[in-house]
Amino acid sequence: MGRKETNIANEICVELCKRGCKIFRSQSGLFYTPNGDMIRIGVVGQSDYHGHTADGKAFYLETKTKNGKPTAEQIAFITAMLNSGALAGVVRSVDDALAVLGGSKDYIQ
Repeated sequence: MGRKETNIANEICVELCKRGCKIFRSQSGLFYTPNGDMIRIGVVGQSDYHGHTADGKAFYLETKTKNGKPTAEQIAFITAMLNSGALAGVVRSVDDALAVLGGSKDYIQ
């Protein structure tokens, strides 16, 4: 059985914090209140995590499992962030996240 996205994300968060990054979870989606009201939060396609490196460079990370596929909206969001000068990408491991933050990976898979 493959690794869960949550486990991958937790490992990434721990490692990035050790390296002086500030990292935050971005929740988005459709939720229901206890009385059945629908609430949409976040931006459609928004990356799972965002923050900044120790030297202040903004980043956006979409975590996926080995076989997970980003949605069209997630690809569009990452592309927009890359075009604005931020570091961004789909990451499947700590090594992927470090590559994005190091500027050597900015592709979307």
